[in-house]
Amino acid sequence: MKSFYLSLLIVVLFFSCESKSELKKLSGPIFGTSYNIQYYTNSNQDFSKSIDSLFYVINKSMSNYQTNSIISKINRNEEVGVDSHFKKVFNASKDVYSKTNGFFDPTIGALVNYWSFGAKKNEHALDSLKIDSLMRFVDFSKVDLSKNLISKQKETYIDFNAVAKGYAVDVVSEFLSKKDLENHLVEIGGEIRVKGKNLNKNKLWKVGIQEPNFNGETDYNKALAIQNEAIATSGTYRKFKVDENGNRYAHIINTKTGYPTKTNVLSVSVIAPNCMLADAYATAFQAMGIEKVTSFLKNHPELKVFFIFENTKQELETISLNGFSE
Repeated sequence: MKSFYLSLLIVVLFFSCESKSELKKLSGPIFGTSYNIQYYTNSNQDFSKSIDSLFYVINKSMSNYQTNSIISKINRNEEVGVDSHFKKVFNASKDVYSKTNGFFDPTIGALVNYWSFGAKKNEHALDSLKIDSLMRFVDFSKVDLSKNLISKQKETYIDFNAVAKGYAVDVVSEFLSKKDLENHLVEIGGEIRVKGKNLNKNKLWKVGIQEPNFNGETDYNKALAIQNEAIATSGTYRKFKVDENGNRYAHIINTKTGYPTKTNVLSVSVIAPNCMLADAYATAFQAMGIEKVTSFLKNHPELKVFFIFENTKQELETISLNGFSE
């Protein structure tokens, strides 16, 4: 009888503690976009300054938009030691570069700038000879990290824009976990990682996938519940160019050609164990296309993928791969 009352007391205390958890929300501008953080806590402690500090350090490490960042100094061929954040992103990028056969390549940055999609804008007329010239320095396999120093060709330009945002999501999520805030959602510019559940609804966190819309309006194609996972989306419907024949070219530069990707894929969403990988693979898969990705995923059960594309009748279609939630 005594053990029964003890068990009952523990259960009552557990629910009492959980019921005191309040949902805290933080939001603001960061990395040229915005962030939204939600977490449940039993205390009134404010983590906004700590999170701002994390954003500051990541920017200082990998922002091509800051002239005094580590990556900007490296691109100017200054000798500078890299920090732990840079190392983690560099090593993860090397891994994805290798696995995707170079479709994910951070050294495509010079071409991204040349097409005016990056930190620098090209004020000159586009020239195929210049593109060929820049392509000679696109090869992440020739960039090395040793003893905290980067070695590369002088003209090679590194850009982690396609992975750093997802990495920042992971850093904040892991920070909250270390503070025992195991029920949280972290979102930066549409890249999301969740832990635990939405306690108000006593359900898994639910995220939405935007409907591709060229007029700037926001509609959602689908909503899905994810658990202790991350999701990132690469879309071509916001940043693109249209040529004189009406062909639409994505802001994703094809690492094999140096030209924007001509594609009917409007959006690709990737669910992965962490947001850095989801972000990187979403970029690579946009350039690879549906057929190559379908083949690739046969050996990568840890990745779930959702494509939204235009068919030959210019109608929207979707494909779910590797068990992406319906």
